[in-house]
Amino acid sequence: MTSYQSSSRSDFLRARGIRHHLRRWGHPDRPMIFLGHGFLDVSATFEPLVAALLDITQGRYQVLAPDWRGFGHTEWPQDGYWFQDYVADLDAFVGHYSPNAPLRLVGHSMGAQIVSLYAGLRAERVEKLVMLDAITLPDMPSTQAPKRFKRWLDQLREMPRERSYPSFEELATRVQRQHPQLSDEHALFVARCWGREDGHGRITLCADPKHHRHGPGLYHSEDSCAVWREITADTLFIDAGKSQFQSPQDLRPARVDCFRRHRVDVLAEAGHMLHFDAPIDTAQRIAAFLDA
Repeated sequence: MTSYQSSSRSDFLRARGIRHHLRRWGHPDRPMIFLGHGFLDVSATFEPLVAALLDITQGRYQVLAPDWRGFGHTEWPQDGYWFQDYVADLDAFVGHYSPNAPLRLVGHSMGAQIVSLYAGLRAERVEKLVMLDAITLPDMPSTQAPKRFKRWLDQLREMPRERSYPSFEELATRVQRQHPQLSDEHALFVARCWGREDGHGRITLCADPKHHRHGPGLYHSEDSCAVWREITADTLFIDAGKSQFQSPQDLRPARVDCFRRHRVDVLAEAGHMLHFDAPIDTAQRIAAFLDA
């Protein structure tokens, strides 16, 4: 039976002008695994996966998982978000917590994009890299540039509205609509991770509503591929067989092949949120890869 009782502790680190919240599991003297969450998620929802990982490895590691800027209990910058800042934040975390030891990086979705770019830019530091249902963002043709840039300008005129809920149970109902495979208990756990009391009897999300703005830039996977080709770390892809995010099949092999030493594993019955659907199976594959 999965337990949702947290065994983590919180760190707060001021870096690059932002007060960051980082969640830590395990003994502080053990080798460190950096774990990056995905878009609109938070570090706390990885509790079942991390608990399984530490159990399988008999406590040989500790896990450090930041709430990326604008998510969880990390501050919200006033001027919005640029993807490169997440990579620079990770660089600051590494410099503070593990300036010399070889790095083990695990990332889910957006977090995988962040840690994989870091693994290419700081290739000499990274020993192991795990990508959880990652590199699925579609390419954006240059013809979209005018429309996307204009939309961004228009969105800057108004501050996005924060959504609120009367209770964590109501937010859990919304979580189950988005993730109907979750039990009532697991959905309430996720709701308590994603939400917080606002002091006025309502529950608001722990994510800056500015994240819903579409930035002016375009995603071109070849830019990422140029960085991924610099990666020297052993890389494990754990894909979700039932993920709703699928990169075009003609592009997927070329993207994966940018990682010079890699293998791919698939959890056939899991959806995109591997740490929701298959935390133990995912932890087993991560542990075996890290210990190989």
